[in-house]
Amino acid sequence: MNLTVDQAAANWFKEEVGLRPNAGICFKTKIYASSPINPGFGIAVEPLEPENPIASYQADNGLVFFIEENDEWFFKGYDLKVTLSEDNQEPYYQFFKDGQAIN
Repeated sequence: MNLTVDQAAANWFKEEVGLRPNAGICFKTKIYASSPINPGFGIAVEPLEPENPIASYQADNGLVFFIEENDEWFFKGYDLKVTLSEDNQEPYYQFFKDGQAIN
């Protein structure tokens, strides 16, 4: 599993999410949401300190993004790329499996 966050999205998170010292951005599972890989679950975001990350990415602005081990069941077998949507200037989450985008 690979996690990547483009610079525009990393800057958005740094500006928009209140972060405590040593905290990063945790991508986690959200029930009653939707995603292309599981229609009953989506992605939630929470500022946390990493404990047992299974994937992480450090952006050029120093912010660390990660997925914790307890959410592996949702992300397993997929790569996640986070970009900033040009339409609404909010994060856009795109999943990949074997290099192919899942939409």
